[in-house]
Amino acid sequence: MNDEGHGGYNSESKITANRGKFLFAATILFAALGYFAYMAFQGATVYYYTVTEISGQPATAEGRMVRVSGKLKPGSFHRVEGSTLAHFSLMDDLTEIEAVHNGVLPDLFFNEHSEIILEGSHSPGKEFDSQNVIVKCPSKYVAMEESGKEGG
Repeated sequence: MNDEGHGGYNSESKITANRGKFLFAATILFAALGYFAYMAFQGATVYYYTVTEISGQPATAEGRMVRVSGKLKPGSFHRVEGSTLAHFSLMDDLTEIEAVHNGVLPDLFFNEHSEIILEGSHSPGKEFDSQNVIVKCPSKYVAMEESGKEGG
């Protein structure tokens, strides 16, 4: 009888010990998943600035990207013939910055009503180094122009 009581005690302590190990392992697992999710979202964030805001910012940290939004300054675009390297200025109401992009540009890039978003790295005193160009659709501006022409 003494052996049975001792065996029951071992069984109960093993269950408690296993439950503790399980809770500990589950806690570690959830903490690790939470950490990995946090790191994934941190790496995916891209800061968004206007031309005026980016002009006052320090250099972009190594390996990070920022976005800057503005309009193409008329007459500022130039590209060496046969090259994909383009130099241009992006502006807002107050400021302009020089930018460089190596690659194909969307057709709407040259529309005077298009809002251009450049994604890349910024160094004060140097051209904004664009890795990606996004052009917001100017359809609402085109619609406003057409309605103005009909009324005038």
